[in-house]
Amino acid sequence: MHFTTPDYVIFALLLVASTCIGLFYALSGGRQRTTQEFLLADRSMSCLPVSLSLLATFQSAVAILGAPSEIYTYGTQYWFLGVSYFLGLLIPAHVFIPVFYRLRLTSAYEYLELRFNKTVRIMGTVTFIFQMVIYMGVVLYAPALALNAVTGFDLWGAVLAMGLVCTLYTTLGGLKAVIWTDVFQTIVMFAGQLAVIIVGAHQAGGMGEVWRKAMNGSRIASLDLNPDPTERHTFWTLGVGGVFLMLALYGVNQAQVQRYLSSRTEREAVMSCYVVFPCQQVVLCLGCLMGLVMFARYGEEMAVSSCLQMVLYFVMDVFRDLPGLPGLFVACLFSGALSTISSAFNSLATVTMEDLIKPYCPAMTEAKATLLSKGLALAYGLVCLAMAYIASLMGSVLQAAFSIFGMVGGPLLGLFCLGMFFPWANSTGAIVGLVAGLAMAFWIGIGNFVSRMAVPTPLLPIINATTMPLHGNMTTAVMTTLITSITAKPKPTGVQALYNLSYLWYSAHNSTTVVIVGLIVSLLTGPMKEKDLTPGTVYPVLGNLLFFLPERYREKLCCVTPLGDPVCLDMTSIKNHRVNVEKKGDSPLTLTPWKN
Repeated sequence: MHFTTPDYVIFALLLVASTCIGLFYALSGGRQRTTQEFLLADRSMSCLPVSLSLLATFQSAVAILGAPSEIYTYGTQYWFLGVSYFLGLLIPAHVFIPVFYRLRLTSAYEYLELRFNKTVRIMGTVTFIFQMVIYMGVVLYAPALALNAVTGFDLWGAVLAMGLVCTLYTTLGGLKAVIWTDVFQTIVMFAGQLAVIIVGAHQAGGMGEVWRKAMNGSRIASLDLNPDPTERHTFWTLGVGGVFLMLALYGVNQAQVQRYLSSRTEREAVMSCYVVFPCQQVVLCLGCLMGLVMFARYGEEMAVSSCLQMVLYFVMDVFRDLPGLPGLFVACLFSGALSTISSAFNSLATVTMEDLIKPYCPAMTEAKATLLSKGLALAYGLVCLAMAYIASLMGSVLQAAFSIFGMVGGPLLGLFCLGMFFPWANSTGAIVGLVAGLAMAFWIGIGNFVSRMAVPTPLLPIINATTMPLHGNMTTAVMTTLITSITAKPKPTGVQALYNLSYLWYSAHNSTTVVIVGLIVSLLTGPMKEKDLTPGTVYPVLGNLLFFLPERYREKLCCVTPLGDPVCLDMTSIKNHRVNVEKKGDSPLTLTPWKN
């Protein structure tokens, strides 16, 4: 199975079109001459492109390959993940977006300095950079490796083509180019998956026959209400644990927050969350249907050892007599990789510039800051290529790198929740809580990896598949459940049970650790008082829940602070507030309209 000329042409057109979008925004409008335009698209984006960009960032190449192979191997229980999308997007829309948008932030981690102090901000930024740098190379290398194994497509040619094109349009066109290429790439992704499902179902005898074979093969799962947290996929792990994964991705991840902040108004940012919801359900359905079509075609006889190769083998087999369509699916696959990686470049350049450089170079001119931001995007592009090379040397540790991505997302979510929902949490509690959450995350993650590697490989010729849930971009443990066989295993006990915790509970467990430890340390070291809080940094969830208490008691619990009116808080007033609090005690905050 090899590529034909039409396949190469379609794949090349994807790369050319993405590059042209970047060049267009480099040569039009403000020509990316300010950091506001380069990093935040001049805060001028409308709802539809922002929502499609949010979706594309979420839908990586690993997810496109992973969801169908998950359904093929284990059945449709994974489909219940769609239940978590409701709260996973409703909470960011009405809690996180108002806080971030009204503070007029550029980096999500700037919030941590306003709420706590500069040390917490730097710790959050460094944690995010560590998370993304590791993930970038893997998400670039993994689909190229699978493509090479199945089609003979040159491995490093694919890696270099994707890496260099993505670096080019991200560096030249800024966030506008990233968002509009995401829109284009989302359309390509939908087209590629639909083509596979339609042609594959037709060859299998229609969707009715596909469903019948899946029923006979025990691939249509019923509602599993088993509360055991060590079970990989149940309704509770998918529907409840998945909410925390969604919050880590759509609530506090810099790549997504940056898109909210690029919206013209707060209302458009909120609407983008609402538009993503049905789109995500469609994406989930497409991935699951593709898995069912695969099962209808092959039964349980697909002789491949890697789920990365499984879907591509199926696609090349289905399209063997249809020149050009394999190229369309590969374009779909690489669109997922490009959208994920370009988002990573732009968000990394933003946090590095805003959190690690600007605070220490206040006299830097706008022109120099913009040039440096472009240089950072270029540098991270080269780092991505280097990480892809390192990933090629990792072997089985390649899977552990995906786990690290998921393990870091939970503690960062916990850090933001600690600051946003608990007014008495202080900076000491935030630092200790984040360290405790990361320690817990790596303890469980590494313990899980070591314990699984210690299990001898079964001799039976059964399919081994790495489970890769749909959240392929920035917060999920895409390969957390490492090589898992279908054979029955004894129920783990003690510490071993903790190591066998379902990857869908990772974010919930680790974020809860941050909050609990942070609150305990804050209470022991002296909780923050109402007057010391920077206005607009606390969402009044406790005040709303404890509405029945007299105001004097709610004031003692720091539950009176309002979020503020839907206007942007003047940043100079916010910074002066902290100085005034230190010198004179409580000082009123002046609210001014957000002037573009």
